[in-house]
Amino acid sequence: MSEPVLTEDQRDALQEVANLAMGQAATRLALLLNTFIELSVPRVRVVAVSEAADALREMTGIEEPVSAVRQGFRSDIKGEALVLCRSGSVEQLCDLVNDPYARSAYEATTQQELIFDVANALTGACVSCILDQLGRTPVFSAPGMLGESLMLDEVFQPGVLAWEVALLVEVNFALEDQSFRAHLVILMAEDSIRHMNRALDALLSSL
Repeated sequence: MSEPVLTEDQRDALQEVANLAMGQAATRLALLLNTFIELSVPRVRVVAVSEAADALREMTGIEEPVSAVRQGFRSDIKGEALVLCRSGSVEQLCDLVNDPYARSAYEATTQQELIFDVANALTGACVSCILDQLGRTPVFSAPGMLGESLMLDEVFQPGVLAWEVALLVEVNFALEDQSFRAHLVILMAEDSIRHMNRALDALLSSL
């Protein structure tokens, strides 16, 4: 497969940029959920979109169904941000914030609303911070729920992403002493990888 790639220096720079962005996203999520957030090391990989599910399964160990929210973003660097939460752990997350709500009303609407809140906190802070460090201001599309009980192969099925190659950045956020974990997956299209190359080179030359 002929594909645009990142040099080792560019990859290291992108991981550092993502690391700073994760800190901002974790702070926002901690305020939302009123709990300490543990962070993973950002992982960066160029993948064929047809192999994205397998790559993410290898990176995260996710085998079970997930709830998935997607949100597009664009500048000259454009892509899709996906927030994935294991479906079986969403109820535990709801239990953490259940006290202010009446149980009957809560069960009817809040699980999906809470997933959207988590997705908005992570996507908004992380993507905005990454692109801001690269001198870009993203425009976001409205977020949408892909599904609440999907396998990874369904998340990345043909037609969802109309690209052949993508730059995949994966970071995950865990609640301290809890099994809930949210994975933020940022996918950027082929043309955006070339813009990313130039942006990272400009960042490195300014240091």
